[in-house]
Amino acid sequence: MTTTTGSPTRQQRPAPHAMPAGEHVLDLPLEHGPLAPATARHEARPVLAAWGLGEDQIYDTLLVISELVTNAITHALPPVVLHLQASADTAGHVQVHVSDGGTHTAPDNWAATRPADEHGRGDMIITALAHHTGADSDTDGLIDHWADLGIA
Repeated sequence: MTTTTGSPTRQQRPAPHAMPAGEHVLDLPLEHGPLAPATARHEARPVLAAWGLGEDQIYDTLLVISELVTNAITHALPPVVLHLQASADTAGHVQVHVSDGGTHTAPDNWAATRPADEHGRGDMIITALAHHTGADSDTDGLIDHWADLGIA
């Protein structure tokens, strides 16, 4: 994937990059904080529209983005980076990846202090909307949580 450089707090909008294999890619570094899910949705919406997704597909993709980013800032260490990849054909899919710095195990974890009925539904939402989901880790300790959504 390509990397978009620059601060996520700038007004500059990341541009989709056409890939040789007929795919589009967006990489967006996010601030590790409470504004990250909104920033991710705000930056991803026009990119997904430019890639030709319909409103329902954009809505579902933004919901998955929001849940994955929220999980990363709630349960993991920085960095947090949103990666989107879409095939350019009409029978394709969108892959949403959120990379993070691995599990945050501090006892003051925000989610751990909340009542059970106030969290815990994100994974169910992602699973309901995505064809496939998963997580991978690399040798540097980064974790990549992903979901594959159909756009046909």
